[in-house]
Amino acid sequence: MEFKQQLKENINYIETLLNDYMPKEEGYQNTIMEAMNYSLKAGGKRLRPILTLESCKIVGGKEEDAIPFAVAIEMIHTYSLIHDDLPALDNDDLRRGKPTNHKVFGDAMATLAGDALLNYAFEVMLYSSINKEDSNKYLKAINEIAKHAGIYGMIGGQVVDVESENKIISKDKLDFIHLNKTAAMIIGCMRAGAIIGGANDEELQKITIYAKNIGLSFQIIDDILDIVGDEDKLGKPIGSDLENHKSTYPSLLGLQESRVIAKELIDDAKISIKDLSTQGEFLTKLADYIVSRDR
Repeated sequence: MEFKQQLKENINYIETLLNDYMPKEEGYQNTIMEAMNYSLKAGGKRLRPILTLESCKIVGGKEEDAIPFAVAIEMIHTYSLIHDDLPALDNDDLRRGKPTNHKVFGDAMATLAGDALLNYAFEVMLYSSINKEDSNKYLKAINEIAKHAGIYGMIGGQVVDVESENKIISKDKLDFIHLNKTAAMIIGCMRAGAIIGGANDEELQKITIYAKNIGLSFQIIDDILDIVGDEDKLGKPIGSDLENHKSTYPSLLGLQESRVIAKELIDDAKISIKDLSTQGEFLTKLADYIVSRDR
């Protein structure tokens, strides 16, 4: 099967899972469910849940064991996008080709929708882990996700990103932002999936290297597309980094050097998992897709 077809099937599979796990839009608080579903079901690459399942399988684990975590990861990712789009942060009007959550439901409900998705994600993970035979590994997986989504991961990166607006920053600081704001959740979801799959320390280290490299490369490509991308394909306006006076790889190093670095990171990512198992073929092709994508 061609990679693009396989990726499409994986995305469709994640969409089905999200429909199965989301709460019904009912009760006095039904507006919050509507707002949660509006953003969660707006489409997207579904990269993080796919990586969660693939990292479980590559170490010989059962995919079904990691499904609640894959779904939860996408909820956490979506909450971060809702909050990113708010006027207090990036103030974006479009996300995935649709009006952003706060444009439809208002700032207050959008804030609450993000909060609700984050909280519900942990409900899903914890509920699925109750009474498991090896509950300790599921708790370790939840800890990985919590840590990489928090102040020592995504939120920490967002803080430094906000504080760095309108400033020229060093490459080291820019790497900190990218590795935490973007790569951390990819690292967290892949480590969680691998832990659920029963990875040993060596396997976990190789998967961590892969995740770190594709996460950083993913953000560099995002920075590039914000300059040269197609708005129709991206589903959001380009030029927001320039408008918000953000330092990026292209602004510090130029487009060509940024592309070279992104490609080098992908090459290292592929090397890190080449000896894991025959299940690694999809992850290898996914790495190539990340560096060559146009959306």
